[in-house]
Amino acid sequence: MPKIVAVELAQLPYRVSQKEVMHTVKNLFRDRYEQIDRLLSIFENDHIQTRTFVQPLDWYTTVHSFAEKNAKYIECAVRYGKEAIERCLRSKNIPFEEIEAIFYISTTGMATPSIEAKMMNELPFSVHTKRIPIWGLGCAGGAAGLARAVDYCRAYPEAKVLVVAVEFCSLTFQLDDVSKSNLIGTSLFADGVACVCVVGDDVQKWHTAPCVLDMQTTFMRNTENVMGWDIKDQGFYVVFSKHIPTMIRQSVGEIVQSFLKQNGVDLTQMEHFIVHPGGKKVLDAYQDCLHISEDRLTHAMSVLREYGNMSSVTVLAVLKRFLQQSMTQEGYGLMMAMGPGFSCELLLLKWGDVR
Repeated sequence: MPKIVAVELAQLPYRVSQKEVMHTVKNLFRDRYEQIDRLLSIFENDHIQTRTFVQPLDWYTTVHSFAEKNAKYIECAVRYGKEAIERCLRSKNIPFEEIEAIFYISTTGMATPSIEAKMMNELPFSVHTKRIPIWGLGCAGGAAGLARAVDYCRAYPEAKVLVVAVEFCSLTFQLDDVSKSNLIGTSLFADGVACVCVVGDDVQKWHTAPCVLDMQTTFMRNTENVMGWDIKDQGFYVVFSKHIPTMIRQSVGEIVQSFLKQNGVDLTQMEHFIVHPGGKKVLDAYQDCLHISEDRLTHAMSVLREYGNMSSVTVLAVLKRFLQQSMTQEGYGLMMAMGPGFSCELLLLKWGDVR
């Protein structure tokens, strides 16, 4: 079975407290919202303490064109994507030339040629490295990209591949958008960059790394309006439904149980829950539908508290924390993320002896 051998994050330049963001938003929108103080309570209810951004907080208080924001996206994606890749490969002493494919995941900016090509011009990858850019999966992208990398390593068991997730949600902030979705997004979303290395069966070096036993995507029909972007002249405008936690409670438990049953295991056998912390309400919904206690989501809650919601990067940040304690881990893990579509991405992991 393919293994996940390393996950690393780039260190972004600006870490700000949730209180700082809240005060900035209050100053920007106090004349455009009635009862602004009541609305700002969402900044305190998601249990986020700090977030990371690619620009200083003052930068977001002035209008920037779509072109300017996208240029900033490209510049920062190359810079911090390179950093995450270098950290990831260095952590396991893997030469750049041994990477067969790069899966580039993002939904917060655009570039053609895609970003991994720009990074390959500055890093010593083989010119034969395959490029697989995947755009538009939002918060599900980290899990989905990892699953596609596993598919590749199943087909090519000697392969080493990378998943690079880059999200700069802050660059999509719209000063003219007075919708509640924009306010919620501003209270929740952050910037992040992660790189994951996945290797095939015939790469036997890392015995303590978790194996990926199976993956599943579940697409929920006619739910396009739940999450995503409206793309307008000024850029990306967030679509973010208040019904997401309800949808998770109503559907995810059955989806998970069916997926695990197909693999001959049960939810009670899951030792590790590597879930995307979309927000405190989303984590509460996971607890309810999976019938698990809050302490099973400690790593997810910690990532939410320290980083906020970094879209596709977030679940990979949670995964990193599990890998950091992998020397003492055994048993099954369930990795899960939800994203635009609306869809659910699942991966079944196992630490220790593979059945």
